This record gives sequence, structure tokens and C-alpha cells, in this order.
Amino acid sequence: MPIFDFLSGQFIDVIEWTDDTRDTMVWRFERHGHEIKYGAKLTVREGQTAVFIHEGQLADVFTPGLYMLETNNMPIMTSLQHWDHGFKSPFKSEIYFVSTNRFTDLKWGTKNPIMLRDPEFGPTRIRAFGTYTVKVKDAARFMAEIVGTDGEFTKDEVTFQIRNIIVQAFSRVVAGSGIPVLDMAANAGEMGGLLAAKISETIDQYGLVLPELYIENISLPQAVEQALDKRTSMGVVGDLTKYQQFQTAEAMRAAAENPGGDSGMGAGLGMGMGMAMANQMAQTGPWGAAQARSGDPAPAAPPPPPVEHVWHIAENGQTKGPFSRADLGRMAGDGSLTRETHVWTQGQDGWKTADEVDELAQLFTVMPPPPPPPAN
Repeated sequence: MPIFDFLSGQFIDVIEWTDDTRDTMVWRFERHGHEIKYGAKLTVREGQTAVFIHEGQLADVFTPGLYMLETNNMPIMTSLQHWDHGFKSPFKSEIYFVSTNRFTDLKWGTKNPIMLRDPEFGPTRIRAFGTYTVKVKDAARFMAEIVGTDGEFTKDEVTFQIRNIIVQAFSRVVAGSGIPVLDMAANAGEMGGLLAAKISETIDQYGLVLPELYIENISLPQAVEQALDKRTSMGVVGDLTKYQQFQTAEAMRAAAENPGGDSGMGAGLGMGMGMAMANQMAQTGPWGAAQARSGDPAPAAPPPPPVEHVWHIAENGQTKGPFSRADLGRMAGDGSLTRETHVWTQGQDGWKTADEVDELAQLFTVMPPPPPPPAN
């Protein structure tokens, strides 16, 4: 063996690790063929833990600090074979540095929509995504359960499994929470903390912990979002008749400001205003048009007929319906609907028994008139 290699093997006695990659969780100290000498200095910095492996067995775990590798200050290693020779054994040992910092800005999201029963929309699907933070809690367990003999272990090798655990826990928590989809944004912080606690219980067996989890967005299917947008637009517009009159007035003002404009545009505006006026006259009728000419206000259009509630019935674990109130009245008469039957209708908070719903409780309180006297 060359004299330089021999001398370098004798004087390498400083064991340390500095990392600037921000994604390495475990790094093995490479000796390049040299044995760790008796009395070597081990430097463990803040945010690190050193795990000492001898002959395939976990010998000791070192927290941040400066250590002299001697048998008298490593009681665990003194019980292992060959350590009574004071590091003069021909068997080599390994030191793994484990990062105990938080690995932040890790992404998670649902690959497929999650099915749930919303109190307002009924059965629906949602998607969600966000970020989370992971940290090594128990370096020895993490080495034994996950890392093994990997000389350089990065966060990407474990985050895929954690993402699957997050999605599974999110599906279970959201489906059982009973929180309406429209209110989930207001409860995102509380749900994130609850998810982090539940997931930490699962990954504790790997020596990991999930300090933080954030839900950045919860979205509905595109068709449902479009329906909500239309509903919001109608709420902003308010009175459709007044809105139509405003639009007609704006079109007339634009035409007046541009008298020499495109004839096609003018014709289009005239046609649009003519159709609006014809529509208004069709709604009011000839009498209404005459009143409009005389300056008297036209009578208000009758309101739309009320929407009849329809009901669903839960029976033997299955849902039946929908049934109108008249249908339920006939069912109450023949006994197929009782006070204890569970019913649900749009806008109702969960299933209720029929006698708990005022509109249906009347079906059981109406008594028939007394029978006529018997004929002589």
C-alpha cells in the first residue's frame, strides 16, 4: 500500500456532514476504505442526528454536539462484539447522518374526484390540493423501517407514500365531517390541523411526523361551478325586468352618441330594442300596451307557481322516491308511511322521521269524520 494512503488512513479522525441540497434526508459517511479510528471526533450539527451502525446492528444515536468515539462514552456499543478491543477490530462501522429539519412546501392533491353526500347539493364530487411539511421524529426507527442501507436518501423517495396517506385520510375526514362544500373554505384551517394529527398517527411507525398540512383549494366539478356562477350572477342582477330596461337604455344611449356609425350595428340595435319592446308588450297584453301609452303603470305579472317539495324515503338501507306530498298522504293512509319512517327533501339537514317534519306530521293528525248512523 502506498505510504500516502497509509498515512491518510491514520489521520482521518473528523466525521461530519454539511448539506445544501435541501432535499437529502439521510447521508452515509464514506470512509473510502479507511476504518474509523479510536478517539475520532464526530460533529453533529443542529438539525441533524447521527446513527452508528456496527456489523449491521444499530449501535448508538447521537444528537447535536461534539463526540469522541471511545467505548467508555458509548455504553451501548461496549456490549457489542469486538468493541472491547477499543476500535482495533478489523470490522468496519458505518455512520449515517439523518436530517431532522422540516422539509417544507411538499405538494399533495387528489388524482380522482372524491365522492361525498353534501347537505345542500346531495351526492357530489370534489377535488382538493395543498402543501404539507414532514420531519424525521425518530432517526433510529426511520433508518430501520424506510432507509435501510441507502447511502443517500432524499425526500422524493418517501413523499409519494405520504401523499397517498394524505389523500386517504382527507377522503375519510371530509366524507364524515358533514360540512357543506360551500363552507369548507371557512373550515380549511381546522380541517388541515385535524388531517395533520391523523396522518402523524399513521406515519409515526416510520419515525416521521407531519407538523403542518394546508388545504389550498377545494373545487367542484366544472358543470356544478358553472351552475353556481349563473346562480351568483342572478343574485347580482336582482330584478331582471329592471336590468333589461337598463340594458335597453344603454343601447339607445350608445346609438345616440354614434349616429353615423355602422348601419348594420344600428340595425342590430334597433332590432334588439324592438324585440325587447315586443317581449314586454307580449307580457302585458293589449290592455297593458294601452295603459303604457296613457302613462298608467302596467299591472304586475303574477308570481310563478310555488315549487312543490318532493321527498325521499329511507327503507331497509335503500332510498326510494321522489314522492309528492299527495303520494305520502296515500302512503300514510295504507300504512306504508309511518311516523318513524325516515324522509329527506332538498334543503333539509340530514334524514328525519316523518313526525319530526311539520309538513308531514299533519298527515298523521288528521282524523276522519265520525261515520254516518246506521240505516233503519
